[in-house]
Amino acid sequence: MGIFSDVLLTADYDRTLTALDSTIPPRNLEAIQYFIENGGAFTVNTGRSLPMTKVFRNKVPVNAPLLLYNGSAAYDTARGEMEFCHEIRLPQAQTIEEFLELFPDLTVEVQGVDAHYRFSDNPSWDAFCENNRCAHAFARPDGNLGPFLKLCVYGQIRDVTVADMFAGTREEIARIDRAQQLLTERYGEYTEVFRAAPRILDVHAKGVSKARSARELQRRLGRKLLVCVGDAENDITMMLDADYAFAPADGIIADRFETVCKCGEGAVADVILKKIPEILMENT
Repeated sequence: MGIFSDVLLTADYDRTLTALDSTIPPRNLEAIQYFIENGGAFTVNTGRSLPMTKVFRNKVPVNAPLLLYNGSAAYDTARGEMEFCHEIRLPQAQTIEEFLELFPDLTVEVQGVDAHYRFSDNPSWDAFCENNRCAHAFARPDGNLGPFLKLCVYGQIRDVTVADMFAGTREEIARIDRAQQLLTERYGEYTEVFRAAPRILDVHAKGVSKARSARELQRRLGRKLLVCVGDAENDITMMLDADYAFAPADGIIADRFETVCKCGEGAVADVILKKIPEILMENT
């Protein structure tokens, strides 16, 4: 038992736990360790896949399963296996082929459990995956890609960092806007379409959300309070559903939620060291 033993804290990774340049402020890591040592349950709640967590799995202390693929799965790092997952209820090969026909000018990928898969020659995508230490491979749509958890549509990949996908020209943003509308109209009965970044669309099973996975994990852990931190549109569901929610001051959705300092200054640390103690005082 400890002062934070009633709390499950889940934080988005990119531009919430990390700074704008994708580095992790040491202040966040120190605060998370303090939170865990004093009874808190902490995990990352991210749109990233399991392969894309390699870049931070040995850096960020967690003591609860990672919430991945925008809530499509939870991965227990201690046991090295999935706690739960929710697959897209569409034929995988046919759906991938349809995406490739719909978006010949964009990058289509499947984010699997073991690797990310592309379906055409794409050196920029290869470099992007390699920079993020993410296993990747060329595949056929009808290949063995594992559980159908997440389809991704990217705008032009100009740089090897995730941070670059948060910017774009007016024309690039408009292109992804049209793609999002088309996907929602065509596949909305079976999927959830998330705007992970201005130039990234994520497609998941119907009903999947960061909120659903966070609450499912909270029930499994038996924690009384769910506190969430996030910065972007795909974080909105978990933050609206949380008992308490906070955004970095420079987050895309900062105007909708109570804010803490900017992400590069240690937003998650602010929540742990300033906000959660206030919450616990309110609940005593």
